[in-house]
Amino acid sequence: MCSSMTLQLTMLVIAMSLACAFQPSLPASASSSLHHSSHRRTTLTIHVKPSKKTKSKTTGTGGFGSSPKSKSSSSPADPSKVRSVSGYTGSGTKVLADAANNFDRLRKLHGKDATTDVYVRSPLNDETVFWFVGKVIRHVSREEDSNDPDNDEDMEGRVYPTEEEAILSQKRLILEYAKNQLRPQNLGGPYSKALELWMAPGDSEMDVVQNKVTLVKVMGSSASLREGFHVKDVGYNPEIYVGEEKEKGGLRVVRDENGVPVKPAFDIN
Repeated sequence: MCSSMTLQLTMLVIAMSLACAFQPSLPASASSSLHHSSHRRTTLTIHVKPSKKTKSKTTGTGGFGSSPKSKSSSSPADPSKVRSVSGYTGSGTKVLADAANNFDRLRKLHGKDATTDVYVRSPLNDETVFWFVGKVIRHVSREEDSNDPDNDEDMEGRVYPTEEEAILSQKRLILEYAKNQLRPQNLGGPYSKALELWMAPGDSEMDVVQNKVTLVKVMGSSASLREGFHVKDVGYNPEIYVGEEKEKGGLRVVRDENGVPVKPAFDIN
């Protein structure tokens, strides 16, 4: 009986040994996933490549000088050539004051002949309407200075500014003011994507209203400014609305896509 029990125990031990010997081995990662199945979802979430974040869209026009914050690879504007407005609310106030003060100074020196009226059109709002947004002025040559910038003590730069340079060097300032402060209903928000600058002779508002003047589109950018140009040789006097103009709007005229009056000229009695 004892030998029989011994034989059974021996066979049992051999069977267990064989079972262990032929048990398939699992990779460590698979074994871990079996024992920690409750963490599998978390682990997969960690290793999933995050999706790209979509840029948030800003609504409204914001205050003067406000703009969506974004990183730009372009180099900052040369402060000696451009009156720039930083991208935060209220940043344009001092710049606007400097431009207006410079306008007053140059106006006393040169008067109407150095002045240019400025209009803005938003094709996305109404392609036929041109809004008067103010005046620019530039330092011009004088006989007393022998028409030479080097002899002109009132000159900051080395070249006399053109009408286009007087506008392009203040383009950002003019457009920011027009769309955020002067007429956001027609020039701001969704209508600000393709704003255009147009010009007319200085102090010609009445002639423009009477369809006697064709507006001229201002082409180019600050990159068009010549070497030797200085922004202190130009100024900007912004249009300001008072009373009902704030709601109903001020001076604007109708022109075709080339700035030509669409109706005959007339006189005001």
